[in-house]
Amino acid sequence: MAGMAAAHRTVTLRPTDPEAGEVVAAAGLTQRFDAIRAEQEVPEEFPADVLAEAERVAAQPLSRPETDLTDLPFVTIDPPGSMDLDQAMHLSREGDGYRVRYAIAHLESFVEPGGAIDAEARRRGQTIYAPDTRTPLHPPVLSEGAASLLPDEVRPAYVWDIRLDATGKHTAAEVHPALVRSVERLEYTAVQAAVDGGTDDERLLLLKEIGELRIALEQQRGGASLPMPDQEVEEVEGGFRLHLRPLVPSEDWNAQISLLTGMVAAEMMLEARVGILRTMPEPEEQAVTQLRRIAGALGVEWAEGTAHGAFLRSLDGSDPKHLALIHESTVLFRGAGYTAFDGQQPEIVEQAAIAAPYAHVTAPLRRLVDRFGLALCAAVSAGQEVPQWVREALPLLPELMEISDRRAGAVERATTDAVEAATLADRVGQTFAAVVVDTPDAGVKGGHLDVQLVDPPALATAKGSADLGAEVTVRLTGVDLSTGKVDFEVA
Repeated sequence: MAGMAAAHRTVTLRPTDPEAGEVVAAAGLTQRFDAIRAEQEVPEEFPADVLAEAERVAAQPLSRPETDLTDLPFVTIDPPGSMDLDQAMHLSREGDGYRVRYAIAHLESFVEPGGAIDAEARRRGQTIYAPDTRTPLHPPVLSEGAASLLPDEVRPAYVWDIRLDATGKHTAAEVHPALVRSVERLEYTAVQAAVDGGTDDERLLLLKEIGELRIALEQQRGGASLPMPDQEVEEVEGGFRLHLRPLVPSEDWNAQISLLTGMVAAEMMLEARVGILRTMPEPEEQAVTQLRRIAGALGVEWAEGTAHGAFLRSLDGSDPKHLALIHESTVLFRGAGYTAFDGQQPEIVEQAAIAAPYAHVTAPLRRLVDRFGLALCAAVSAGQEVPQWVREALPLLPELMEISDRRAGAVERATTDAVEAATLADRVGQTFAAVVVDTPDAGVKGGHLDVQLVDPPALATAKGSADLGAEVTVRLTGVDLSTGKVDFEVA
């Protein structure tokens, strides 16, 4: 995703065909996934009082927006099979500029502050994803039903109304509750195929047009993103398969609409001097200098005066030396967190990878903090007082989100490790092509290297020595299925 909104494990020398790759039998893995969830204290079933409250408000919502925008043909764009649809968009031209209307699920219609659903959502923090299942933030009767922006259903939403000029810069914005109806559920790959095939669908052409303008603005601001496809564990018939899914441009275009909205929300919060931002400090000059040195040592040109963001966008993950730099550059993206404030602007207001202030307000079905940011911005936009239940929650949200972020990251890493180990379990003694992406023990006898295997697309450690960015052959010396640990050595 643009702006490092979500950085996944790593990249590979060549993108893995999503239809290729060994399918690992589910037997044993599902038990391991259950054990990982237990280790990370992932909540299990929803308590009875939460389910009862969810059923009640799904049948009889707490509120209903007065504004009716159901005549606007909103559409959603999501991965295949998604049911928890937070966002729907309607794009149009306005003079020589554009109008973006972005509908976001309106959980105020279903979640009573201080109620059972609210308390459970604070305990969970966010939806936790694993290869075999997801553990939702809210009961599915809401997140995949009454609150989800499913096609052909009238739903309450916060509708962001954002005007852009001909360059894609926003010139005005407001947000207010309204009733909306999505007319179609689109998927990224289908959108991309249609655009590549020369479609005349104005909705998709506008998405591409606006998305590319916003990407250009991000680059002008100095935003930094990595050419990093998603490493995915896919559940298939009979088991699980590990592969890398290269991101298609339509995902970036779609992400730019979300980023635009988050930037507008942050501006509203800063102007009102109350809110919660997603922040990340600028990378330390020492880290940038170190990365420049590594680039020079690898023979990768980094022109004087070129900012690190522009340099990172130029890297190609299919080049082994570039691959090593992509891995090393994660040192530039540290310190991300949530910054709450009320009455005085915080010292750090920007999300450095986006190169602008930014707030999470586009995924309330899957992430706790968004519900509060949306209610806050709607009040600010209407010139009303920020609800007291929002103000009271602001100082609590950073810690709640930090806890859930750690849990989600730990589950993702551990379940991927488990599938990697299962994929390699019967291949002990075999050799694999790899690229050295880090040398943490450089110069230490008996040290280790971090290596990226080409096939399967796994990140691992290997005993031995080699130069950063070198293409090496490693031998698998051991696999521990109970921990997901795999051991290699340079052959």
